[in-house]
Amino acid sequence: MFTVEFKVDTIRLYNGSLRWTAVTDIADLIPVVPGLVEHFKPRLKYLLIDENAYSDTELASLNNLVAAVFRFEQADSIATIEGLISLLIDWLDDRPDLRRMFSLWIRATLMRKQNYGILLPQVDDLQEIKVMLADRLEQWALAYIAEGELKGELKGEMLALQRLLSKRFGNIPTEITCLISSAPVESIERWFDLAIDAQQLSGIFKDDL
Repeated sequence: MFTVEFKVDTIRLYNGSLRWTAVTDIADLIPVVPGLVEHFKPRLKYLLIDENAYSDTELASLNNLVAAVFRFEQADSIATIEGLISLLIDWLDDRPDLRRMFSLWIRATLMRKQNYGILLPQVDDLQEIKVMLADRLEQWALAYIAEGELKGELKGEMLALQRLLSKRFGNIPTEITCLISSAPVESIERWFDLAIDAQQLSGIFKDDL
């Protein structure tokens, strides 16, 4: 009779939103046993690479594909994404198979990012994605500016409504202030028109509270 101890080394890439807290060896889940038996507990150990454990600066210094994947998932701007794609194009110059795999993955990842609103056609190469992103930069910039102008206009109308209400009716109740702060521009304009002639504050918001 004999006993065999199995040791398997694997690699686990983790990109969840929280830090990894599980043990990295199954032996750590087994209670301590007495005597020589302790030496023959089954072991299954893996190398953990936790994306959350690295800052972007640390990942940039590694210069490898895994770090590039993590940086891409953490990217918060199109300029950063373009830079990472340029790196991948250089690194995978002699690997058309990997270039195609990365292009498919990047396309799918970009289309999942709702804040970018990207809809890309099927592509098979990183260079195609880079060109498409460059073509979209101006559109995103204009959309960003327009969104900023709209938010600025809405904030201005909110302040104007609050000043009018304060001048006509005195202190504004907290519930009305909260209602104004979360309302669309159409509601702000409607309340402003009503506030000009309303006799009581409650009459302006009677259909909204």
